[in-house]
Amino acid sequence: MTMLDLAKEWLRYAKSDLNTAQHMFNDVHPKEAEISCYHTHQCAEKSLKAYLIARETDPPFIHDLVELIRICTALETSFSTIQSYCVSLNPYGVQVRYPNELAVDDSITGQAIDYAAKILEFCEKKINDMCHTQHCGD
Repeated sequence: MTMLDLAKEWLRYAKSDLNTAQHMFNDVHPKEAEISCYHTHQCAEKSLKAYLIARETDPPFIHDLVELIRICTALETSFSTIQSYCVSLNPYGVQVRYPNELAVDDSITGQAIDYAAKILEFCEKKINDMCHTQHCGD
């Protein structure tokens, strides 16, 4: 398995987290906003780590989206365009999993899902561009 193949597998997991976030928010009643937000963080984390893997950089064993986006931006400055999304989603990695730590509502959850989707799309495009350049899957 090439590093780009591994990166695409990480993206598959990121998409699964995004799908879970959407399902828990849109299809489960009552809505599971906190769990949805947690999965948006997971989606963003796996997307950023997928990019690092595609760049043949070992992703650190951390869950801090701010640090991950800093590392990605050091490799490619265009990642600064999604930095604010990472900052917004960062608290959902830990705080939202426990009662009384972080309050979320429908508006915040919808925004978190949107941000995670944008991060995933951005990273997926970067990885696909690398794949086309290197002719993967040929």
